[in-house]
Amino acid sequence: MPTKPVPIEPPQIKYIGRIFRVTTQRMKIGDKQTTFEFVDRSPGVRLIFVSHDKKILLTKEHRHEFDDYDYRLPGGKVFDTLLEYTDFLDSKKNMLNAAQKAAIQEAREEAGIKVEQIKHITTSHSGATIKWDLYYFLVSKYSEIKSGQKLEDGEDIKVDWFSKEKVKDICLKGEMKEDRSVAVLLRHLDSR
Repeated sequence: MPTKPVPIEPPQIKYIGRIFRVTTQRMKIGDKQTTFEFVDRSPGVRLIFVSHDKKILLTKEHRHEFDDYDYRLPGGKVFDTLLEYTDFLDSKKNMLNAAQKAAIQEAREEAGIKVEQIKHITTSHSGATIKWDLYYFLVSKYSEIKSGQKLEDGEDIKVDWFSKEKVKDICLKGEMKEDRSVAVLLRHLDSR
């Protein structure tokens, strides 16, 4: 029977950046000792907007990591800095509430849409050693804001509505590169 890791010492912070924190922790597994490494990042939010005629809103955003455009679900970070995130964690407040508030704000800024009805549908966890959760929300009631998007400096984001078939095609052809969002979106489309 496998032996569970048992902490030998408290976590040690090795690096703190603006968005990421790296910690290590000595563990004992059976007769052996090893060091585990963990990375924390503020969670993100993604929004699935469904129109009255069953179209899905996607953004087409220039992403520096690809030096190209990428189809995406509108969204962003729950907290802009690691300090805000860790302070929130220390407060023991409800992360889902903070994520929903951030999702509503991102809808206004990135898509130019006022959310009127929002529902959390799932949270994607990135893995055991990297904590970067993405909270996904379904928006079925909304109104467009006349002033439009409020993009941050450097953001190049276009908004458009697509049929279910076109969204599936975008996902399956790799035109949406955030694979976690592809999986959630395809599951959502399949369930409708």
